[in-house]
This record gives sequence, structure tokens and C-alpha cells, in this order.
Amino acid sequence: MKSVYVLNGPNLSRLGTREPDVYGAESFADLSALCRDAGRELGLSVDVRQTDDEAEMLGWLHEAADGRIPVVLNPAAFTHYSYALRDAVAQRTAPLVEVHISNPAAREEFRHTSVVASVATGTIAGFGLRSYVLALRAIADSLAE
Repeated sequence: MKSVYVLNGPNLSRLGTREPDVYGAESFADLSALCRDAGRELGLSVDVRQTDDEAEMLGWLHEAADGRIPVVLNPAAFTHYSYALRDAVAQRTAPLVEVHISNPAAREEFRHTSVVASVATGTIAGFGLRSYVLALRAIADSLAE
């Protein structure tokens, strides 16, 4: 079974309590279970991680690049300003799909720019937690090609 990392940035551990009108009522545990279940159905071994620490996220992206491990990445607030994260994503050696639960383009102006989108394989946004399932499917399809 091919390993895939699902990496989540700041505040995503607070799903279910953080702005449920924007991010929904499901918890981070619900998201993790959804990703693992979807991965299993797609023949993927999914490792779900979350951090509020940019340095830790960079380390995980380097680990993925070194191991040729595909990534589903929700950079959260790092999306809009972290050039260090952008440079780590640019080193990818396997598919990397940027995901967002909400649609950043339909929100505040500062959320409209993603510094990682140009170096990701693709971006999926606005489908709630289903964005992750769609990203895992995209990765499974790209690995099958």
C-alpha cells in the first residue's frame, strides 16, 4: 500500500469548535478517520498530521520529498505568507495537492493569495472535509498513471 501524508497547518486541530459556520461541525478526529477510510478504499496508507509550528511542517515536507511520498496539504494560514513553506513544497518528488475546507477565493481579500499553489500539483477548495477525499482520489489516480 502506497503511503500518503495528509498534513494540516495552524488551528486545524480545533475543527468542530473553530468557526463551525465556515469549517463545519466535524472534529479533527473526524477528519483523520475520513482520510484514513478514504485512503483504505483507494489502496493508500494515510498518515494524518497537524501542527501549529511552521518548522515542524517544513520538516514533514522535507521528509515527504526525501521519501517520494505524496502529500495532501492544508497549509491553513501558512498558505498566504510562508515562502519557506512554498520553497519546501517546490522540492516535492511526488504529487502534492493543496486543500482547503472553505473556498479562500470567496472569503477575505488576504486569503485570496496562495504562495504554494504555483508549486503544488493542484488545488481543491470549498468542498468541506470532502476536499480531502477528492485530493486523495486525485493522488491515487496520478499514482495509477
